[in-house]
Amino acid sequence: MTTTNVTAEQVKALRDATGAGMMDCKRALEEAGGDVQRATEILRERGLASARKRAGRTATQGRIEAYVHHNATVGVLVEVNCETDFVANTDRFRELARDVALHIASASPSWVSREDVPEDVLAAERRIYEAQAREMGKPEQVIPRIVEGKLAAFFRDHVLLDQPFVKDPEGKKTVGELLDEVSAVVGEKVAVRRFVRYKLGEEVG
Repeated sequence: MTTTNVTAEQVKALRDATGAGMMDCKRALEEAGGDVQRATEILRERGLASARKRAGRTATQGRIEAYVHHNATVGVLVEVNCETDFVANTDRFRELARDVALHIASASPSWVSREDVPEDVLAAERRIYEAQAREMGKPEQVIPRIVEGKLAAFFRDHVLLDQPFVKDPEGKKTVGELLDEVSAVVGEKVAVRRFVRYKLGEEVG
């Protein structure tokens, strides 16, 4: 079976147009042979493209979930939001909040979203990646692509919504995609607003 090569620009454009997760957009584009219109239809059929319609809504309800590791050395408080108290009290939303708290305890993210990463941190990372690429003798024209790839890996390591969800057996679904899935099921905007992770003996940042 031939696999269609999908560019990061195509994936980003489809995500911007539909609000679906990055990996969902990539899979849809591959399945559609690069046809953006068909990929959009695939996402809609799977209930993943409607998240964009909810993006502008205000999510002020929800719940604060706590998790403490079995040996009492790691603890998490996380605020997960939705639009109505009704959804906040459903089993699916409660399960989501518990899963997110467990994930944070296990994966130790530093920020909720890419937008939360300070500009000085991103600038420092870019300088390091550029210097590494030049040290390896990479051509100047490919360095920006190398830097973007390394930044994507940085986000996967440190940004909650970009991290592979710890309970996904295949390690492909991100936390952001998990939120999109639940949003599609409950029909409301679902978001993580903030979290704090405590580890015994460490200072809270």
